[in-house]
Parts: sequence; C-alpha cells; structure tokens
Amino acid sequence: MTGEPSSILVLGGARSGKSRFAEGLALDCVADRHYVATGRAFDDEMRDRIAKHRSDRGDGWTTHEEPIDLVGQLKRIDDPSRVVLVDCLTLWVTNLMLENHDVAARSAELATALPQLTARVILVSNEVGLGIVPENRMAREFRDHAGRLHQQIAARAAEVYFVAAGLPLKMKG
Repeated sequence: MTGEPSSILVLGGARSGKSRFAEGLALDCVADRHYVATGRAFDDEMRDRIAKHRSDRGDGWTTHEEPIDLVGQLKRIDDPSRVVLVDCLTLWVTNLMLENHDVAARSAELATALPQLTARVILVSNEVGLGIVPENRMAREFRDHAGRLHQQIAARAAEVYFVAAGLPLKMKG
C-alpha cells in the first residue's frame, strides 16, 4: 500500500455486487487484510448468508465480528500495513437501533474516527433511500439514520462508489 491511508465507501442495493467489488478493492492493496463483520446470525438463513460470505471471500483474511463497537474495533486493529473491509454499515445501524443506542452519536463518532485511522478502510453499505417511503416508523427511522450516516462517511471518504448490477460507478475521488 502506498500513499496516505484513506477510506472508501461502497454503496449499492441488495445483491448489487457491492461486497464483491469492495473485496476486489481490498485485494488490490498490498496489505494485511482484515474483515469486520457487523451482521448477526439471528436465524438459519442469516447463518447461511454469513457462511457463504466467508466461503466466497476465501483465505487471506482475518475476520472480526463486531455488531456494536465498530469504532473501538477499528481502533484496535488499526495499522498502516492493513486494509480493513467493514461489511456492512446498514447492519451496524440495525444493531444499534435494536439495542437503543444513540445512532446519530455513534455515526458521528465513526465519521470523526475514520480520518484518524492509519489503515485503509473500505466500508460497505446498502443504499436504502432510493425506494418507496416505508410504511412504519421504525423502517423510516432506519432509512433516515442510514442516509445521514452515508452522507457523513461520503463527506470524509477519499472515494465513493455506487454499485448496481455488479457495475461500479465512481461518484467521488
């Protein structure tokens, strides 16, 4: 890895190819690769998804499961020789909401921490604001939290990509 460390935000819809694209960005780095998984396996379907993600990713990654303390985990593994892929921010927001955390404060904490990290950090998230207005309050709050988080991270990221149908569109950088 050369140059100053910087963060990259990769957005896209479900099954858009965003995780695969982000993993490709990480593989392009000559670095020690770390994967921070924010998802929780609450049921068999989610356990299967997590297992498939691990299998598809293959060897060469150190995996950290961290559903809540994302900033703390990033600080613990921060090192200029590393690339860290976080997948995904929307699952992190879900976890924060389910445990009644102050999502706005935690989002601001993450946005503030990113420029201080020495590792290259690639963050994956679902763009959920392109569809219809959700019918219930919690879903609307989730959409709003995710949208504000994406704006904060995008403002600080060196690069931002939007992935649809497996095709990345570079939006910044």
